[in-house]
Amino acid sequence: MEEIFEKIREIIAEQTGKDESEITLETDVKEDLDADSLDLFQIINDIEDEFDVSVEDPNAIVTVQDIVDFVEKNK
Repeated sequence: MEEIFEKIREIIAEQTGKDESEITLETDVKEDLDADSLDLFQIINDIEDEFDVSVEDPNAIVTVQDIVDFVEKNK
């Protein structure tokens, strides 16, 4: 799980311009990182490519933990 989180954190930091140290499992992607729908779309796109998964419902993703859980269940 740690590896998945590290990679997801890297992707989110790259997309949002935030420092990786600001991103934890509890981080709310939209609220805490000021990510708009385009940022979220790009983050999901990168995660789908990186982990070879398909996110059917982007609205189900609120926190970084949600993304990690999703990837673990679907990879």
